Amino acid sequence: MKLNLLFLSLLLTVVGHAQIPANYYSSATGTGYTLKTQLYNTIKDHTVKTYSELYTTYQTSDRDYYYENDGTVLDMYSEKPSGTDPYNYSSGSTQRCGSYAVEGDCYNREHIVPQSTFGSASPMVSDAHFIAPTDGKVNGIRSNYPHGVVATVDITTLNGSKLGSSAVPNYTGPVFEPIDEFKGDIARMYFYFATRYETTVSTYPYAMFNGTSTQVFTTDFLNMLLAWSAMDPVNQREIDRNNAIYAQQGNRNPYIDHPEYVQKVWNADPDTQAPTAPSNLMVTSTNATAITLSWTAGTDDVAVTSYAIYVDGVYKSASTKTTATIQNLSSSTSYSIYVLAKDAATNASPTSNTVIGTTTAPIIDTESPTAPTALASTSSTSTSVTLSWSESTDNVGVTGYDVYVNGTLSISTTGNTAHITNLTASTAYTFYVIAKDAAANYSTASNSIMVTTLEKSAVAEFCATENFDNVPTTSPSSYTNRTWTSNGITWTATDARADQSLNTTKAITIRNGSLTSSTVENGIHDLKVTTQLIYSGTSGTFIVRVNGNAVGTVPYSDTATTTTIPGIDVTGNVVISFTDNSSSNKNRVIFDDLSWSCYTEDLAVNDFDRNTFSVYPNPVNDQLFIENDSQPFSIEIYSTIGQLIKKQTSTDGARITVKNLNKGIYFVKVKAGKKSVTKKIIVN
Repeated sequence: MKLNLLFLSLLLTVVGHAQIPANYYSSATGTGYTLKTQLYNTIKDHTVKTYSELYTTYQTSDRDYYYENDGTVLDMYSEKPSGTDPYNYSSGSTQRCGSYAVEGDCYNREHIVPQSTFGSASPMVSDAHFIAPTDGKVNGIRSNYPHGVVATVDITTLNGSKLGSSAVPNYTGPVFEPIDEFKGDIARMYFYFATRYETTVSTYPYAMFNGTSTQVFTTDFLNMLLAWSAMDPVNQREIDRNNAIYAQQGNRNPYIDHPEYVQKVWNADPDTQAPTAPSNLMVTSTNATAITLSWTAGTDDVAVTSYAIYVDGVYKSASTKTTATIQNLSSSTSYSIYVLAKDAATNASPTSNTVIGTTTAPIIDTESPTAPTALASTSSTSTSVTLSWSESTDNVGVTGYDVYVNGTLSISTTGNTAHITNLTASTAYTFYVIAKDAAANYSTASNSIMVTTLEKSAVAEFCATENFDNVPTTSPSSYTNRTWTSNGITWTATDARADQSLNTTKAITIRNGSLTSSTVENGIHDLKVTTQLIYSGTSGTFIVRVNGNAVGTVPYSDTATTTTIPGIDVTGNVVISFTDNSSSNKNRVIFDDLSWSCYTEDLAVNDFDRNTFSVYPNPVNDQLFIENDSQPFSIEIYSTIGQLIKKQTSTDGARITVKNLNKGIYFVKVKAGKKSVTKKIIVN
């Protein structure tokens, strides 16, 4: 890694006592997986912090004293080592997620090994050694996908991280590729996880894992991680982070303290044979600031894992493919370039042939993009509007879109959708979009549309529904990991099959795995889901978790059962998961018709004292009485998904008939003038 001038006095003051203790690794005397077990015994039983205490750890573990040297949050998904960061976050609490629509809105906590892999269970869920602060939007883009090498790019983030199809052999799903600067950091986080959780990792279903407690990773993903670790060695930033986390948790990442352990564990029989040199290196294209190369692969007795690219005799970058683009070059300049191959044991080949690449003169771009078209609103709530439009074109390339609300710039985005938040209920807004290119040429405005936000509901608005129609059906009767996106939420089901149905044409069947959502905004109030045990087995339960915390259980039996968990009442961003099948007999359980209602501060804080009103009886069978001590009021009854069921205007001592309502939980909103209060009732 290339780092700017280090400013470490603050960190040394805080964690100066947290260096490697004497004899900390005295028992690490073996090789191979024996050494890994010895390291497990050294780092296990760490001090477990709460999930919220990760932010406390980040105050000392993840601050930028290495690049901009400004003390902001060091985010691997937004940091640009050789340029200006697209955005920054302060280390305080004001910029933590929260809802987000675009990069730069807020930051949260990124599990390098996704929570769904281990069912959001402790202590993994709050172990800072593999959980880093990252931008919320990019965290959502990465979702639960493996880290890997991207073949075809679908999304590129503002610092150059990518989501796309996999170039990792024998894996065809999407992968998320960080920038080269942090590939070694992430690889060593994976190695830590494989070691710290050695006794349980074989049970964790994840595309990068092979179901063993020894090698842990599939051979192809292991080779990639070994290559990343070698091409991006440990630097001062990682050392300081390791020390800071040790001060909080009392354990260390051994692969940062002793990078040689990576090879000793996963390459116990040393490979000393270097690859053959790459050949036929050629320049395939150039522009004013970049040169693109291709070459013929080197060969190796084990495998070539990466290529090092040298420009004018100085290491410039690495690639795991036989192509590369060298960026940030000067225009109208000639460069001497060669490539060498490396294997997982860091053996390096002789150099390839040398080529001369010459960048072009700078392009003066004065042509504006075409205007975006077909701007439309795809959804709205009382506080937000989601927009989409047809993409613009440009002679060089469109780099982004500016979204205007009532004539004022609201947000910028690189895609053709936008989610505008913090709006006022029952208010009309005018929207239009302008495209831009890298030369700061701007298009004319798109068509304008007017959207009126919804009226604020007495209860939180309906948040999410999942009918499992988008579940992938590859090998439908096989139990495997399945990932799909529906209604803006990415779901991951582990140890799951997709050939059963319950209430609709599709459903998901979980055996010993879990079902986990991506991050969803607007909180959760009540949750409803239908389950049924199939084939054989005994009745049991799954635990429902919100952000890793258990909030209730969902029972199942051989009869289809719809369960509602009321009053969960968690605000902000949430991850919903179903984990911990109570059966040890591999019960197979269908999940269908999953939904939940939102929960916002509107329900968490009332306009005035609840004791001003008396609502009785509760539970209620026939008639509900509401007494107010001073003034007339109106009554509204809502379902748990925010649907208005009944409305009545009355005076003191009002009664409202509920005997015609279905059994269940409802919300009663009582209004008096401009004030209101909402209470939950149960109808028997």
